[in-house]
Amino acid sequence: MEERRWLIALGAGLILLSLVLYALHFLIFRDFFHISIYTLGDVAFLPLEILLVAVVFHQVLASRDRRQRMEKLNMVIGTFFSAFGTQLLTYISDNDPDLDRVRPMLLVDETWTDETFREVESRLKRHPCRVGMERIDLAAVKRFLGSREDLLLRMLENPVLLEQEAFTELLRAVFHLNEELQRRPDVSSLPETDTAHLAGDLERIYALLIREWLDYMRYLQKNYPYLFSLAMRTNPFDETASAVVE
Repeated sequence: MEERRWLIALGAGLILLSLVLYALHFLIFRDFFHISIYTLGDVAFLPLEILLVAVVFHQVLASRDRRQRMEKLNMVIGTFFSAFGTQLLTYISDNDPDLDRVRPMLLVDETWTDETFREVESRLKRHPCRVGMERIDLAAVKRFLGSREDLLLRMLENPVLLEQEAFTELLRAVFHLNEELQRRPDVSSLPETDTAHLAGDLERIYALLIREWLDYMRYLQKNYPYLFSLAMRTNPFDETASAVVE
């Protein structure tokens, strides 16, 4: 309410100042004809001024603001993969019985183009993203996610994630799996029905995680070659991956 009153007062003050200046012009020069000409010229230019200021300038600012928000979002995504996303993807994918079908096409390098990324994304949609639960150590997954619960919560509370629904959905899926595991005192002797339920949670994460990882790799390749270099050397689908430069 106070802001509205301030705007109304400002507008009224500016209009009054304009009238006073026009009156002063008339008192000094006694030339109403020129006042009319310049007033009409100013009014005629007003629509163009509105177009330039309210539309063009606004779009420039909005585009800049959008780029800044996306930059912040990608910083959050980078933190996610650095803190535990890459490790989680490595562990889950290592327990994918069909991994050998897609492993060769996920060895991203600097020669990849947008067309390459699009082609791989298309092929990944046909990958079942299954997880062999007989090889999964649920206790280890429980400890791993539990140790990063605070980071997950902080990320979910970050408002910039509203710009990226797919990544937000991934965080929700990871947080849900962590909640499922933390509510089970002993995950070493679960019935088959419960194991199947947890397998569904893991496979949901796997499908979302692999797509987000690929998008992030494309972003790094385009914008941060030095970060992309490390991401290539620690590729979760590369069996010979090593951070050591050889």
